[in-house]
Amino acid sequence: MSYKIVGKYIKDLKFSIPNPKVFFLLSSSIKNYKVNIEIKSNQVKQNILEVLTCLSLTPSSDVTEKIEAKIILSTLIEISEKKLEKDELEKIILISVPSEIYGELRSLFVNLFENSGFKDIKISDQIDFKKLYDDRKVQ
Repeated sequence: MSYKIVGKYIKDLKFSIPNPKVFFLLSSSIKNYKVNIEIKSNQVKQNILEVLTCLSLTPSSDVTEKIEAKIILSTLIEISEKKLEKDELEKIILISVPSEIYGELRSLFVNLFENSGFKDIKISDQIDFKKLYDDRKVQ
């Protein structure tokens, strides 16, 4: 592989249940939330990139009182090849790194819910980042 992970940390974390009513309704209203994944990157140094992978919940318009649940994991990677084609770099950022760190990101996110009393939160164990990448290329 032409990269290696040199560090990971939680860059941002928002988890808010605004009041007891929302807490008690969350078990039944959680199905009205959609799981979102966003991936961005920033160059830190010449051969160091930061890949930001965000996992969040977005409520449908039916939800009047909302929770806020969002975590951004920053993964610092070192690119070992001097000249990397643009599409190869895209694949590292949008497929390889997210595939490698998703289990940890999901675990952190699910733990927030479990530690708040919601044991049956359903978020996919696996995400096919290659399929997401290919679908994005088609659009």
